Amino acid sequence: MDQVEAFILAGGASSRMGTDKARLSLDGKLFIQRVATILHGFTADVTVVGQDFEDLGLQSVSDIHPKLGALGGIHTALAHCHSEWALIAACDLPFMTSALFQRLFELRHEHAAVVPVQQDLIPQPLCAFYKVTPCLEQTIDLISLGRRRPLDLLEQVHTRWVEFSELEDLPGAEKFFVNINTPEDYYEARGKGVGVD
Repeated sequence: MDQVEAFILAGGASSRMGTDKARLSLDGKLFIQRVATILHGFTADVTVVGQDFEDLGLQSVSDIHPKLGALGGIHTALAHCHSEWALIAACDLPFMTSALFQRLFELRHEHAAVVPVQQDLIPQPLCAFYKVTPCLEQTIDLISLGRRRPLDLLEQVHTRWVEFSELEDLPGAEKFFVNINTPEDYYEARGKGVGVD
């Protein structure tokens, strides 16, 4: 899809996991490969932010602000995006699907960001669409002010919050936002099965 480039954020320290989450394996694929495959189901242009995965055939860019966390990763993605929209996804959400991103993108009209909300009402800014021009400008301003939360950005732009009820009809919806941060999360995820790509 020419309007969208996808970016996988993989620059985190993985401190709670104790090892690089992007290179954990699930159902025979590394997390980073699994997420890249999902994103390639939506757009041909996929780039990893924060790590070099040339050994896996993935294009990558270095973090502009390597110690700024998720907002720094979003800024890097937006600064390298040549399309109208950037699809930003975390490497530790291995159960997202192309159908999820298709649904979110359909809801973009007249908004500067499209962000799903989990069943427990927690937003997922690292599984979301950002319109590059307005979001990049706001991100630069926020970083200059020392504000580092993705939610700070989403409060500044016209955001379409997508309730879980708008997504729950999609196959695998109950697993979309399973986030793998700890060895316990990883152990549980390995028992969740496949068939949602």
